[in-house]
Amino acid sequence: MKYAVATCQTDFPCPRDRSEISSRVDRMLAMIDSAVMGYKPFFPVRLVVFPEFAHAAPVYPTARELREKLAVELPCEHTDRYEKKARELGIYIQTGSFIERDPDWPGVVFNTTCLVGPEGILYKYRKVNPWLPWEVHASPHDLPGYKDELFPVARTEIGNIGCAICYDWLFPEAIRELALGGAELLVRVSAYMDPWGATPPMDWWTVINRSRAIENLAYVVASNQGASIENYPPFSWPGGSMVVDYDGRILSQADPGPGEKIVVAEVDIGALRQARRERLGHNPLAHLRGEAYTSARGTFYPGGTFTDAASQEGDRGVEENEQAVRDALADNPWKTGPGRPAIERPSEEN
Repeated sequence: MKYAVATCQTDFPCPRDRSEISSRVDRMLAMIDSAVMGYKPFFPVRLVVFPEFAHAAPVYPTARELREKLAVELPCEHTDRYEKKARELGIYIQTGSFIERDPDWPGVVFNTTCLVGPEGILYKYRKVNPWLPWEVHASPHDLPGYKDELFPVARTEIGNIGCAICYDWLFPEAIRELALGGAELLVRVSAYMDPWGATPPMDWWTVINRSRAIENLAYVVASNQGASIENYPPFSWPGGSMVVDYDGRILSQADPGPGEKIVVAEVDIGALRQARRERLGHNPLAHLRGEAYTSARGTFYPGGTFTDAASQEGDRGVEENEQAVRDALADNPWKTGPGRPAIERPSEEN
């Protein structure tokens, strides 16, 4: 099964109100048409991916302000438009992230992307690892009683698709959850900014994308925000959107630097499945000794941290996030000292 994927980066002015989202959707729908129709003579584009903050960014300091001015419930009229486009073209769309509000979770907002196909919304992924301390949207992990799947994987006619957002990818455990859930296409919806971005000497963007592909024997389709400093002061994003194969080869990549761009590459899901099924060497999924890594079962940044009054009332901000991180650092498991082991491993009963 061979087809093409398109990863798109955007460069919109920073929105201050949810009324501005519709015009961004207009442009992204036009980019979808450009990718699908422009490459039609060569190969069918079946998956189109957009970056984090493509609809709105967390430009206000508290969750309350984000809820009041930028957040939307999902599904909504915008996802309806993506569904219509997916049916029209027979494609799958990983939307740019929305700031989402949910009446079941008053007082918080989520950073959420949807996988949309001809059959509708296949999953909502809510960012599990916000970029602390600056992002004030909630991690579903931190909400007491949250029951939805944290790392959903969609089984589709073009393969199994899973997604995580930006900082999530610095946690190998998060992407491994998707791979162990069956994901063959690992989608990164990102706003990975300078100076960590897509150029030496750091180039975390490329290093991490290629590493996660190799670790999980999976394709990586990574869309990075391309907003210039004029549109999102004081930040700029370096783009560099890319497609990586399951051996870590970069199949296609946008030149680093801000700006709207579309990158297209061909993927071969049949070859990937054969490699996972038959490869004896360099097959981390087949060689995984999960029971050996007991420390990974520990929680260092605890769940249930959104029980305080500020969070419940929507006033959680950077200061509350900073204190939560300080609390985690104060009792971190890698801190050693007199009479303290480096790691306290859970017992078998746990």
